Amino acid sequence: MNFKDKVRFIRQNIKKTRVRTFMTVLATAMGCSFLIVLASVGYGLQESIVQDALEQQIVTQIDVYGHEDENGNYRPLTLDDIELFDSTEGVKAITRRNQIRQVPTFALDEYKAEVMAVSADFPSEAESGMELSDGRMPENKNEVIVGYHFLNYLSVATEEDILDEETGKIKDEYLYQEEIIGKELEMVVTREVDNDVATETISLTVVGILEQPTKEWVSDANVYISEEIYREVEVFTGTPGGELGVNPDDVENKHMQNFEQVKIYATNLENVQPIVDMLDEENYATYSVVNEMKQINMLFTVAKAGLILVGTIAVIIASIGIYNTMTMAVTERAPDIGIMKAIGANPKTIKQIFVMESSYIGLLGAIIGTVVAYLISYLVNLGLPIIIESVFEEELPEGLLFSYIPVSLVVISVGICLLVTILSGMRPAKKATQIDVLQAMRREM
Repeated sequence: MNFKDKVRFIRQNIKKTRVRTFMTVLATAMGCSFLIVLASVGYGLQESIVQDALEQQIVTQIDVYGHEDENGNYRPLTLDDIELFDSTEGVKAITRRNQIRQVPTFALDEYKAEVMAVSADFPSEAESGMELSDGRMPENKNEVIVGYHFLNYLSVATEEDILDEETGKIKDEYLYQEEIIGKELEMVVTREVDNDVATETISLTVVGILEQPTKEWVSDANVYISEEIYREVEVFTGTPGGELGVNPDDVENKHMQNFEQVKIYATNLENVQPIVDMLDEENYATYSVVNEMKQINMLFTVAKAGLILVGTIAVIIASIGIYNTMTMAVTERAPDIGIMKAIGANPKTIKQIFVMESSYIGLLGAIIGTVVAYLISYLVNLGLPIIIESVFEEELPEGLLFSYIPVSLVVISVGICLLVTILSGMRPAKKATQIDVLQAMRREM
């Protein structure tokens, strides 16, 4: 009996009990669909969170916070550390920043803004991928770039109430409205020593404006100055970063060049982990989005495994119907089995026929269940956000997926469904091979 004959025999028998077979297939499809939809919730939330993290952060970026010595004490990063990082294989660029430890005043004609000033090494910033919305990168020490929201703070100096009561922001009529590129800013920094207050004015030229931050809630009004200007401020104040309230005589290591914020950019994602491992071995405190993704993926892997396990219970329940269907099929087809044995059919062939029939029911149910699961997933992603926003009046993040069905989930679910249905048909199939020929023929007569 070849494969085609077996398939023909199975299809003929299914047609005789099409209603019962349909109900069994329906139960299997419901179980498979439940398994896929339930697990898709874990996949959907993971996809949304990971995608958001990848969009909001640079995946090749590694933040380095400091170095831990043998005694467990942290020290800030220096040029020696930068040189070590630069010599590491797989490093594309290293940015280093320091923030002036006071709030300078930036003046342009009658307009003023009190915002933070941050020093940066512009060649490395450009190499790391810093993007501008307008202008160019600085080329000499007195050229600066400003944050995207800097103009929201550059306003005319007046005693009038310039804030909007509703938004809390400066009213448009008081803001600087002209082109800022090419204009000269006067940065005023302060020095305090024993109640003696002095100021220093440094002329800076704006040559660029940074791109808008990817996160809507982030406001960047900083002025990014050169490292040379930063050192001039330190020389003037006699304190690290121009910090106020510190006596210059009490400052140690005045000439030590430290960096508050250092970021390493790998050439590609594959090089991130080797660089992080090297930094960990050298006792540097680091953070990268890859580490965060590992933890997130681990949590979601456990959650998805749990959801798949719960969904498998539904498939197992559906397999009870397959077991009953196949048991009844063996009983009803006892005469046919007797005839097959009488003409010399191998018990192995008879067993294969019934296992194939249960597999056919399982495969058909899995296919239907998968199609239904995709339809449910689409409706959930389309309708659930609308319901939540209308009922709970909460605005959900853009692009949030409640359900996501990757190919791997379909393969896992169909595999589980087939495995369970095959196991359900094994016992009835074995029973079919044990039917006595004489009893089966006598029943036929």
